[in-house]
Amino acid sequence: QVQLVESGGGLVQAGGSLRLSCAASISTSRFTAMAWYRQAPGKQRELVAAINSGGATNYADSVKGRFTISRDNAKNTVHLQMNSLKPEDTAVYYCNAEVSIWTGYWGQGTQVTVSS
Repeated sequence: QVQLVESGGGLVQAGGSLRLSCAASISTSRFTAMAWYRQAPGKQRELVAAINSGGATNYADSVKGRFTISRDNAKNTVHLQMNSLKPEDTAVYYCNAEVSIWTGYWGQGTQVTVSS
């Protein structure tokens, strides 16, 4: 069973930064894509950023220019660097990894709270 463990969440003031990490129990080179999603209270889970095996990335419009996703296959980890945080970024952030279009895995989530 593949496990994904997120870390790095917390409380930060608006304008601050956080770096989320997601450690995988298998080599991240086996994943076709990895991504970060978030879910705020009362809202649907939404894609924040994704990176494929070739290193191509895509971002939600709301985080472009502020967030950066990266993967370190040597350490089996994917990161999300979040800068210029806003109160509307407050959510539980989830790591997602796909080994195929039919099979994906989720982490347990990490809380990010941005105070105004």
